[in-house]
Amino acid sequence: MGASVVYILRLNTAGQPVEWLTWQETVCLYSRELVRWSLGDVIYRIHGGYNRWLEDRTIIELPSIVACGGKRLFPCRNNPALTNYSLFERDNHQCMYCGHFYKRRELTRDHILPKSRGGADDWMNVVAACRRCNQFKGDKLLENIDMSLIALPYRPNAAEYLALVNSQRILPDQADYLSTQFSKNCRWKSRNRNQTMGILQPH
Repeated sequence: MGASVVYILRLNTAGQPVEWLTWQETVCLYSRELVRWSLGDVIYRIHGGYNRWLEDRTIIELPSIVACGGKRLFPCRNNPALTNYSLFERDNHQCMYCGHFYKRRELTRDHILPKSRGGADDWMNVVAACRRCNQFKGDKLLENIDMSLIALPYRPNAAEYLALVNSQRILPDQADYLSTQFSKNCRWKSRNRNQTMGILQPH
């Protein structure tokens, strides 16, 4: 995702989160009359061409959340992609062993059951760890050394995953909506909860 882009949250008609959209993709959905309802503040005002008969200019206002019909209603997110970025966001940039908070470049992916012992590279077997804790643990089992997890790993659901992968640009109303569908295990916290967003005007 681009660093300066603000995305629109797409839901299906049942209100379940599906994906992030650019303003261009959202305009296409409106033009195809696939948007069924919407929520949130207007974040883009798109200026189209002039109607020579009505002598008026087309303007489309895009809110931060849209619910759409169409074929792409329930994309499979039973096991969302595991990346270091989303893992560190899931664990709130905190080492799950020493409990200290770190910048992304200072964290590593640790396998609770080491891969050398058959551990899977899976959400349920990995945590964020600082380099010092990761090196100390090595390929040892936790029960054999003086280390323990401060929180258990979990596989994020669709709402949690969408929050994780867009955490730096998520708007407050989008974060509020997604958080209503978080599991009790979720540790994610928006870094932009106090962000205010003016209307952007791409032409």
